[in-house]
Amino acid sequence: MTELTTVVYDASEIVVGPGESETLERHADAALAVVDGRVAAVGPTDAVTDEYPPGTATHAIDADGRSVIPGFVDSHTHGLFAGDRSDEFAAKLRGKEYQEILAEGGGILRTVRAVREASDERLRSNLLGHLDTMLAHGTTTVEVKSGYGLDAETECRMLDAIRRADEAHPVDVVPTFMGAHAVPDGTDAEAYTERVIDEQLPAVADQGIAEFCDVFCEEDVFSVAQSRRVLEAGMEYGLTPKVHAEEFVRLGGAGLAADVDAASADHLLHANDEDRAALVEAGVTPVLLPGTAFSLGADYADARAFLDEGGSVAVATDFNPNCHSGSMGFAIALACVGMGMTPAEALLAGTHGGARALNRAGRGGTLREGMPADVAIVDAPSHVHVPYNFGVNTVETVLKNGEPVSGTEGNHE
Repeated sequence: MTELTTVVYDASEIVVGPGESETLERHADAALAVVDGRVAAVGPTDAVTDEYPPGTATHAIDADGRSVIPGFVDSHTHGLFAGDRSDEFAAKLRGKEYQEILAEGGGILRTVRAVREASDERLRSNLLGHLDTMLAHGTTTVEVKSGYGLDAETECRMLDAIRRADEAHPVDVVPTFMGAHAVPDGTDAEAYTERVIDEQLPAVADQGIAEFCDVFCEEDVFSVAQSRRVLEAGMEYGLTPKVHAEEFVRLGGAGLAADVDAASADHLLHANDEDRAALVEAGVTPVLLPGTAFSLGADYADARAFLDEGGSVAVATDFNPNCHSGSMGFAIALACVGMGMTPAEALLAGTHGGARALNRAGRGGTLREGMPADVAIVDAPSHVHVPYNFGVNTVETVLKNGEPVSGTEGNHE
């Protein structure tokens, strides 16, 4: 039996998603009806409410003066971790490079030690807390990577914590295996690559949680050849490849992502025209992470060059102990100010683009009829206020599958 779950009405605008030529399709003075968790109608308030009267809905939300947008799809995070690295932020401000910190046993390896020492329940609790923050800021789907274990046991513990958090929380959590995140102490990249392939991947495949396999293809971490071996081995186990590419130097990770038909190539601060053309031709979604450049004091990725190449880009937070922001609104503001994207382009990149990067185009990131009703209601008359009001959370209410789960209309327990 169908049920009219929610009607959101009298919104100043409802942003549907990409229209023709990737422009932003939106309706003014609009309403949205949700039946059985999916968008049943979106359009002018009078037309929608005549067919779906708010008084007959379980939830009727007067969105007068507010903008209604798709819930954010944060397609790149390392959101499961333990420990604190705020002192490294201060060290970077004093001029220390991130790779110096890593070489001294800090960075990723410091978090690895903390994660290995943390209990399963502490890991799950930490992630749930981060998901609460992301949800309050409008994120309804988020990718979370492992990669702070660097051994089969801890990588699987992390993936299990991701699974259990997903089951307990309204936000949809997409699990990614990233055993090839750093080279642990006491070994070298070549030997550790073999351990990822021979020990970790079979255990991860048997566990059956991870959907993607990611690798940090970077100078002094994993070479293109080593990264390829990890990704191709993961593909044999049914894991879709992703690549951390061209973050600190141009090494060839973008070309690798194109070669293996990866779902995404991420970071891309040092990508060139050849890389961009290869990714677009292969249909690989570039995931741009302006918060990382902000936290490192680095140059931003060239979003305009990707857009001019004709590709669709994603914007994500890269939330991790080195980039400690789970706010997609802040990432979108940085995409506008630091990467020259328009508010409409950045919003598309943080919703539909994120869904593409997670192989969920057609299943999320828009408010078209038939799509899951994952909605963020912005306490402002236009989506432009998401980046315009930088540093402030403009999201008032969040709906997941049409049900209020955060904000003035509902809270998750």
